[in-house]
Amino acid sequence: MTTVHPFWIAGKSATSSQVADVTHPGDGKVVGQYCVPTSDQVVQAVQAAWDVRHEFRRTTAAQRADALMYVSKQLTDRAEEIAQLIVDENGKPLIWARSEASRAGMVFRWAAEEVRRFSGEMQRLDTEAATAGRMALIRRFPHGPVLGISPFNFPINLVAHKVAPAIAVGAPIVVKPAPSTPLSALLLGEILAGANLPEGSWSILPIDNADAPALVADPRLPVVSFTGSDKVGFEIQKAVPHKHITLELGGNAAAVILEDWNSEADLTWAASRIATFGTYQAGQSCISVQRVLIHDSLFPELSKRIVAAVAALPNGDPRDEKTIVGPMINEAAAMRVEEWVNEAVAAGAKILTGGTRNGSYYDPTVLVDVPKDAKVSCNEVFGPVIVLNSVSSTDEAFAIVNDSPFGLQAGVFTHNVQAAFRAHSELEVGGVIIGDAPTFRSDQMPYGGVKASGVGKEGLRHAMQDFTHERILVLSGLDL
Repeated sequence: MTTVHPFWIAGKSATSSQVADVTHPGDGKVVGQYCVPTSDQVVQAVQAAWDVRHEFRRTTAAQRADALMYVSKQLTDRAEEIAQLIVDENGKPLIWARSEASRAGMVFRWAAEEVRRFSGEMQRLDTEAATAGRMALIRRFPHGPVLGISPFNFPINLVAHKVAPAIAVGAPIVVKPAPSTPLSALLLGEILAGANLPEGSWSILPIDNADAPALVADPRLPVVSFTGSDKVGFEIQKAVPHKHITLELGGNAAAVILEDWNSEADLTWAASRIATFGTYQAGQSCISVQRVLIHDSLFPELSKRIVAAVAALPNGDPRDEKTIVGPMINEAAAMRVEEWVNEAVAAGAKILTGGTRNGSYYDPTVLVDVPKDAKVSCNEVFGPVIVLNSVSSTDEAFAIVNDSPFGLQAGVFTHNVQAAFRAHSELEVGGVIIGDAPTFRSDQMPYGGVKASGVGKEGLRHAMQDFTHERILVLSGLDL
């Protein structure tokens, strides 16, 4: 019998008469059901967040840290259960689902650690004769309740990246998970219910996307933290320009292989990392490797190795521990990728491996000779497709990286420290990864992009800063 999951209003479970199915992306079978909140229940959750905002802000750092550590431990203890749930609702291969479950536990642990350090700063003001005897205490306070909107591709870790920093700063949060993958977020609610947080400090509402604009517009939610497509993200920004908006949007991640990355070990490492992280979990990551820019001298050998590595990747049942790629979130997503690849081929691109679809599965694919204006080159594929390009210089490679509306992360394979610092200086992205694919992310580091990749940062302390504002207290008449 299929379990019907409740949702969470003001820290308490709730149900409704409307029930929705969650289906497995690979075979379409129903893997769970959940209750959909009514409009009145949504209003109740938002009002509860607004009403508790002052009480929650006044909780001690110790209270919030203890709650966050409780959640971290529960997530860690239940990691295998959560991983299996991610596989069921998202179709993510088990190897990556286990990684995501583990990361979510660490996000809450890092948040607990940051709470104890989030203390503000002192600033001497007696730097001029007119301000003698004065000092400033600069502290941060929440903007107010947060609306967190999370996507399907990381159904618990990206929810964690919204909930954990909100709790850390004492900001109530209302979470709207993706309708296709709400079960992991609802399980997180089950855990949060035992964390001894003030009533109203969090709610998890699996509403339909069509009902989200009313939440976005609600003045009782002055912060909107959105992760998803650039189209939807910028629509939110346009709709509520007076709110504090953080947007983690799309990418078109490039990996650059410079001339000095030329040993046997170098080429083996680069081929493996590019193949794996251009196609893992069916390429459904904003920092999945999409464009590969290889120096002319290395192109024949490295392109051959990348193609062989991609062709060898296990693609199939995500419940199989050996599977790396797996299905896309649904057949429509796979059909879109198929259409984009076919358009590129019609314009002159060549398929070196892959290029076929079976339902929601799209074979890991490598393309060459892709026109620069083809969708698979200039847009975000969000599928298991890698585009190879040959470049003659670092200048050319970096210019191509920057010739994109997106700017999330880039990877540069080089041993040259000067080239590494140049990449950091010149590449118009939020993060540069040296010696690895652009897909690397450690959850405590600042993560976010520029241009069409969004505004604001995730990564605990950085998200905590985004959810708060500075308030200055000036002390006068001090004997400094």
